[in-house]
Amino acid sequence: MSTPLKINKSGRITSRMTGRMNSMENHPCFSEKAHDKFGRIHLPVAPACNIQCRYCIRKYDCANESRPGVSSRVFTVQEARERVSMLVERNEKISVIGIAGPGDPLANDATFEVLNSINREFPDLILCLSTNGLYLPDRLEDIVRAGVRSLTITINAVLPETGTEIYSWINYRGKKYTGTDAAEYLFANQWRGLRNAIDAGLIVKINSVFIPGVNDEEIPLIACLAGDKGADLMNIIPLIPQAEFSHLQRPTREMIHALREECGKYIPQMTHCKQCRADACGTIGEDRDMELEMLNARIGEEYCEMV
Repeated sequence: MSTPLKINKSGRITSRMTGRMNSMENHPCFSEKAHDKFGRIHLPVAPACNIQCRYCIRKYDCANESRPGVSSRVFTVQEARERVSMLVERNEKISVIGIAGPGDPLANDATFEVLNSINREFPDLILCLSTNGLYLPDRLEDIVRAGVRSLTITINAVLPETGTEIYSWINYRGKKYTGTDAAEYLFANQWRGLRNAIDAGLIVKINSVFIPGVNDEEIPLIACLAGDKGADLMNIIPLIPQAEFSHLQRPTREMIHALREECGKYIPQMTHCKQCRADACGTIGEDRDMELEMLNARIGEEYCEMV
């Protein structure tokens, strides 16, 4: 049974798990107070994806875009370990290690190799994952075993008919699905995975891409369902017009604000998201070049050895 909603005097709901969210006080995505005080490292170790969103273009060797799905390159497991070790040791503000792509982390075994290794070496860091949720019920035990404490699930629709407008196909357990079959498999796994993740003690954030004219009316329903099931936070992300949705308009700030106001009746809203790269480094909005950070770190070490 889900925890009952708590309403404050202003009519807004409060987090139903205050203690749980307090454990995220140093997480720059889950805590607005922490977003400019603590940093995160996104490790681009997950290139494969199990669904095709009609708004998504994954790019590599890309330095001039700041959005999900892009990375300068994909790291090996060993490279990811080395970068975390060096960057954490020289930046005491790093509090979170996340894997958000460029594909879906749960479709890549390297995700769990990296997380298990980092959890052993840096047990005080918050480990975080972002996923479309298709493999969430299948891989939840792996997620918990790796020490992940916070999870983001992207849920963009509720009705299969709307899902067919957003997703071209899914690949689940080696079989490709399209149309309403694809949407039904995806949605069933998203909601079952969400409930299972909350029962397992994870802090859960819901991301929803606001696609004007496509899912406007369903996002409040997502907020209501997610809040009722116990999700802790919701992040409404404006569409970046590209790929098959390049002809659509990005929603205005006023549109986003109004939708957040409506959805805030059901679940607390995140308002400081910057739609970060899959290899983001530093505080939210910085998106510093991780390779340059590594070069500076090595130069610093070599200088110290010389003197």
